[in-house]
Amino acid sequence: MRRLAVWNVMTLDGYFEGRSPWDLGFHETVWGDELEAFSLEQGEEIGTLLFGRRTYEGMASHWSKETGATADMMNSIEKAVASRTLDEATWNNTRLLKGEAAEAIRALKAEEGKDIFVFGSADLLGSLFKAGLVDEYRICIAPVVLGGGNPLFKPQDQQVKMRLESTRQLKTSGVVLTYAVGG
Repeated sequence: MRRLAVWNVMTLDGYFEGRSPWDLGFHETVWGDELEAFSLEQGEEIGTLLFGRRTYEGMASHWSKETGATADMMNSIEKAVASRTLDEATWNNTRLLKGEAAEAIRALKAEEGKDIFVFGSADLLGSLFKAGLVDEYRICIAPVVLGGGNPLFKPQDQQVKMRLESTRQLKTSGVVLTYAVGG
Protein backbone atom coordinates (compact mmCIF):
# COMPACT_ATOMS: atom_id res chain seq x y z
CA MET A 1 0.00 0.00 0.00
CA ARG A 2 1.25 3.45 -0.88
CA ARG A 3 1.74 5.99 1.88
CA LEU A 4 0.22 9.46 1.87
CA ALA A 5 2.67 12.20 2.84
CA VAL A 6 1.90 15.89 3.23
CA TRP A 7 4.32 18.72 2.36
CA ASN A 8 3.55 22.29 3.37
CA VAL A 9 5.19 25.48 4.55
CA MET A 10 3.55 26.78 7.72
CA THR A 11 4.07 29.85 9.91
CA LEU A 12 4.99 29.59 13.57
CA ASP A 13 1.36 30.30 14.45
CA GLY A 14 0.04 27.47 12.27
CA TYR A 15 -1.06 29.09 9.01
CA PHE A 16 -0.26 27.61 5.61
CA GLU A 17 -1.84 30.56 3.82
CA GLY A 18 -2.42 34.17 4.79
CA ARG A 19 -5.74 35.93 5.22
CA SER A 20 -6.63 35.72 1.52
CA PRO A 21 -6.36 32.82 -0.94
CA TRP A 22 -2.83 32.32 -2.29
CA ASP A 23 -1.36 34.77 0.23
CA LEU A 24 1.96 32.90 0.42
CA GLY A 25 4.45 35.75 0.74
CA PHE A 26 5.89 34.22 3.91
CA HIS A 27 7.31 31.36 1.78
CA GLU A 28 10.05 33.78 0.73
CA THR A 29 11.40 33.70 4.29
CA VAL A 30 12.41 30.04 3.91
CA TRP A 31 12.91 29.61 0.16
CA GLY A 32 16.48 29.22 -1.02
CA ASP A 33 18.92 26.69 -2.43
CA GLU A 34 18.45 24.26 0.47
CA LEU A 35 14.66 24.15 0.27
CA GLU A 36 14.73 23.91 -3.51
CA ALA A 37 17.12 20.93 -3.25
CA PHE A 38 14.85 19.36 -0.62
CA SER A 39 11.83 19.85 -2.90
CA LEU A 40 13.60 18.12 -5.77
CA GLU A 41 14.69 15.27 -3.44
CA GLN A 42 11.06 14.78 -2.44
CA GLY A 43 10.10 14.73 -6.11
CA GLU A 44 12.01 11.47 -6.47
CA GLU A 45 9.69 9.87 -3.88
CA ILE A 46 6.43 11.02 -5.44
CA GLY A 47 4.31 8.58 -7.42
CA THR A 48 1.23 10.80 -7.45
CA LEU A 49 0.83 14.41 -6.39
CA LEU A 50 -2.66 14.93 -4.94
CA PHE A 51 -4.55 18.22 -4.76
CA GLY A 52 -7.94 19.58 -3.82
CA ARG A 53 -9.64 21.66 -6.52
CA ARG A 54 -8.54 25.14 -5.39
CA THR A 55 -4.91 24.15 -4.93
CA TYR A 56 -4.94 22.25 -8.22
CA GLU A 57 -6.21 25.30 -10.11
CA GLY A 58 -3.62 27.58 -8.51
CA MET A 59 -0.73 25.15 -8.99
CA ALA A 60 -1.69 24.40 -12.59
CA SER A 61 -1.94 28.10 -13.39
CA HIS A 62 1.46 28.84 -11.81
CA TRP A 63 3.62 25.84 -12.77
CA SER A 64 2.42 25.45 -16.35
CA LYS A 65 4.02 28.86 -17.09
CA GLU A 66 7.29 28.31 -15.16
CA THR A 67 10.62 26.85 -16.25
CA GLY A 68 13.49 25.22 -14.39
CA ALA A 69 14.05 22.01 -12.43
CA THR A 70 11.17 22.46 -9.98
CA ALA A 71 8.75 23.41 -12.78
CA ASP A 72 9.88 20.42 -14.82
CA MET A 73 9.16 18.14 -11.86
CA MET A 74 5.75 19.70 -11.17
CA ASN A 75 4.68 19.60 -14.81
CA SER A 76 5.84 16.05 -15.55
CA ILE A 77 4.87 14.16 -12.38
CA GLU A 78 1.60 12.22 -12.19
CA LYS A 79 -1.09 14.31 -10.51
CA ALA A 80 -4.61 13.71 -9.23
CA VAL A 81 -7.25 16.23 -8.19
CA ALA A 82 -10.10 15.32 -5.84
CA SER A 83 -13.12 17.40 -6.79
CA ARG A 84 -16.88 17.26 -6.83
CA THR A 85 -17.13 20.30 -9.10
CA LEU A 86 -14.50 19.96 -11.84
CA ASP A 87 -15.54 18.33 -15.11
CA GLU A 88 -12.01 17.86 -16.41
CA ALA A 89 -8.39 18.17 -15.33
CA THR A 90 -6.24 19.59 -18.10
CA TRP A 91 -2.83 20.10 -16.45
CA ASN A 92 -0.28 17.66 -17.87
CA ASN A 93 -0.49 14.11 -16.40
CA THR A 94 -3.51 14.84 -14.18
CA ARG A 95 -6.46 12.59 -13.50
CA LEU A 96 -9.72 13.64 -11.93
CA LEU A 97 -10.96 11.80 -8.83
CA LYS A 98 -14.73 12.21 -8.54
CA GLY A 99 -17.01 11.28 -5.68
CA GLU A 100 -16.23 11.02 -1.99
CA ALA A 101 -12.59 12.07 -1.45
CA ALA A 102 -11.77 9.56 1.31
CA GLU A 103 -13.00 6.62 -0.81
CA ALA A 104 -11.11 7.83 -3.88
CA ILE A 105 -7.90 8.28 -1.87
CA ARG A 106 -8.22 4.81 -0.27
CA ALA A 107 -8.36 3.38 -3.79
CA LEU A 108 -5.41 5.54 -4.86
CA LYS A 109 -3.36 4.33 -1.88
CA ALA A 110 -4.13 0.71 -2.83
CA GLU A 111 -2.57 1.14 -6.29
CA GLU A 112 0.99 0.02 -7.02
CA GLY A 113 3.66 2.68 -7.15
CA LYS A 114 5.56 5.29 -5.23
CA ASP A 115 3.98 7.31 -2.42
CA ILE A 116 1.25 9.92 -2.75
CA PHE A 117 2.11 13.48 -1.71
CA VAL A 118 -0.25 16.34 -0.97
CA PHE A 119 0.92 19.95 -1.35
CA GLY A 120 -1.30 22.69 0.06
CA SER A 121 -4.93 21.52 -0.01
CA ALA A 122 -5.69 22.09 3.68
CA ASP A 123 -9.44 21.55 3.26
CA LEU A 124 -8.91 18.21 1.52
CA LEU A 125 -6.32 17.29 4.14
CA GLY A 126 -8.78 17.99 6.92
CA SER A 127 -11.09 15.26 5.63
CA LEU A 128 -8.24 12.85 4.83
CA PHE A 129 -6.66 13.40 8.26
CA LYS A 130 -10.01 12.77 9.95
CA ALA A 131 -10.43 9.55 7.90
CA GLY A 132 -7.00 8.30 9.05
CA LEU A 133 -5.48 8.39 5.55
CA VAL A 134 -2.48 10.65 6.23
CA ASP A 135 0.70 8.74 7.11
CA GLU A 136 3.27 11.53 7.34
CA TYR A 137 3.56 15.30 7.63
CA ARG A 138 6.58 17.20 6.33
CA ILE A 139 6.29 20.79 7.41
CA CYS A 140 8.71 23.62 6.87
CA ILE A 141 8.21 26.09 9.70
CA ALA A 142 8.66 29.65 8.45
CA PRO A 143 10.00 32.01 11.13
CA VAL A 144 6.95 34.27 10.83
CA VAL A 145 3.87 34.97 12.95
CA LEU A 146 1.01 36.06 10.66
CA GLY A 147 -1.62 36.60 13.33
CA GLY A 148 -4.33 35.16 11.09
CA GLY A 149 -4.96 33.20 7.95
CA ASN A 150 -5.90 29.70 6.85
CA PRO A 151 -4.67 27.10 9.35
CA LEU A 152 -3.00 23.94 8.09
CA PHE A 153 -4.65 21.78 10.74
CA LYS A 154 -8.42 22.09 10.83
CA PRO A 155 -10.39 21.49 14.05
CA GLN A 156 -10.61 17.80 14.95
CA ASP A 157 -12.89 15.82 17.24
CA GLN A 158 -9.96 13.96 18.73
CA GLN A 159 -6.30 14.31 19.50
CA VAL A 160 -3.91 12.71 17.00
CA LYS A 161 -0.42 11.91 18.18
CA MET A 162 2.59 12.11 15.92
CA ARG A 163 6.17 10.91 16.20
CA LEU A 164 9.08 13.10 15.11
CA GLU A 165 11.09 11.29 12.43
CA SER A 166 13.58 13.98 11.42
CA THR A 167 14.50 17.65 11.51
CA ARG A 168 16.45 19.76 9.08
CA GLN A 169 17.51 23.30 9.93
CA LEU A 170 17.81 25.70 6.99
CA LYS A 171 20.17 28.65 6.63
CA THR A 172 17.06 30.81 6.15
CA SER A 173 16.02 30.07 9.80
CA GLY A 174 13.30 27.71 8.62
CA VAL A 175 13.09 24.16 9.97
CA VAL A 176 11.78 21.12 8.11
CA LEU A 177 10.04 18.72 10.51
CA THR A 178 8.94 15.22 9.47
CA TYR A 179 6.31 13.50 11.61
CA ALA A 180 4.80 10.02 11.34
CA VAL A 181 1.08 10.16 12.12
CA GLY A 182 -0.02 7.93 15.00
CA GLY A 183 3.23 8.01 16.94
